[in-house]
Amino acid sequence: MKKDTPCFWARTECPVCSSSNIKTIRQGNISYKEFNYNQIKITDKDYGKIWDLNRCSDCMHVFANPCPTAGYIRRLYAQIKDPSYEEESEGREKNFLPIIWNINGIHPKKGNILDVGAATGIFLNSARKYGWIPDGIEASTWAVDIALKKYNLKINKGAFESTPIKENHYQAVTMIDFIEHIPNPYQAVLKAHKILTKNGIFCLVTPNLHSLAAKISRGKWWHFRPAHIHYFSRASLHRLLERAGFKVIKTRNYSWTFSAHYLMSRFTFLDFLLKSHFLSSFFRKIPIKLALGDSIETYAQKK
Repeated sequence: MKKDTPCFWARTECPVCSSSNIKTIRQGNISYKEFNYNQIKITDKDYGKIWDLNRCSDCMHVFANPCPTAGYIRRLYAQIKDPSYEEESEGREKNFLPIIWNINGIHPKKGNILDVGAATGIFLNSARKYGWIPDGIEASTWAVDIALKKYNLKINKGAFESTPIKENHYQAVTMIDFIEHIPNPYQAVLKAHKILTKNGIFCLVTPNLHSLAAKISRGKWWHFRPAHIHYFSRASLHRLLERAGFKVIKTRNYSWTFSAHYLMSRFTFLDFLLKSHFLSSFFRKIPIKLALGDSIETYAQKK
């Protein structure tokens, strides 16, 4: 099968800085023929799977090339059902609260907030509790339905890049573990700039390829997954934001909180402990905070 098909396309330029000075650095181990929506669930644990990777010699950004087209990705994400994601809602809310607190500190005046790739609405539900007017966009039909049923949130179903959105409307825009999933990150960040009000805040969270965790894990890093087609460093992420007209004002490491049950389920050699209903229930009640420094949490302001 040719990799440059209606579902996959080969780049000639870096998606961050548009340099043509790109080269292949690693061969992938994902089947282009067998790629499907089950491989891009949020809770997928097929770690170590990558596309053919290129690196830009100018900004050092690493990205899949060829990569799935935007239309193909939209079709796949629309089909996703991921109950395991919502089962960890309590821990995920703890993950999101520091983001809300940071946004509040930078932009104390509340207003409209848009979460891009909103999933089931856990972040937006928390933002609403802190006085923000929530709005979101999400490709998964299942996730949009959960958001309405569980949190009474009307999230727009669709793709951020192709959905018309009012300019100069939001005081804050968030993309939490979103930018690494889409073919054209620059266009997405540029659109975020347009829909923000003057001095509006943009928050991005994405895996950090240059983190210590990534270096130690090497080819088995848990962010090497079929869903990820971009691998940022702090430098390449800042380059992307500044190119789109943002001023980076704060960058920190992102921390995660999950139940012991969820973390154990990531490893097949521990599955036997979860087969007991008693142990499974017990481990679900134990929260574990992971400050691994493997993701970048960046705040930028519209100039």
